[in-house]
Amino acid sequence: QVSLVESGGGLVQAGASLRLSCACSRCILSTFNNYDMAWFRQAPGKEREFVASIEGGSGGRTGYADSVKGRFTISKNNSKKMWYLQMNSLKYEDTAIYYCAAGKDVQDVRDYDSWGQGTQVTVPS
Repeated sequence: QVSLVESGGGLVQAGASLRLSCACSRCILSTFNNYDMAWFRQAPGKEREFVASIEGGSGGRTGYADSVKGRFTISKNNSKKMWYLQMNSLKYEDTAIYYCAAGKDVQDVRDYDSWGQGTQVTVPS
């Protein structure tokens, strides 16, 4: 397991943008790229849901929930041991606590064995 810390959340108006960051504080630089990573979110009274993912390794294949496709972009910076979630055209429905998660050889959500503490994103109606 590694230690993950999210940042970048806040209160923004509909249509605005935010960039969330996830720092991997106990990742070894030489192995950082081996981690698969994902962003999840949980709104009040709702189940946690998948938002976006990026595979480790040279491919870096990405995946997105339908609700964010075309608006959100997941990326990473290996040298900084950071992952990002660029969120554009934010909507009220994007209001949630956003969590980053990491794991190796992820095949299922249960394979993400490291989670951050979450960062709040609020888009007023």
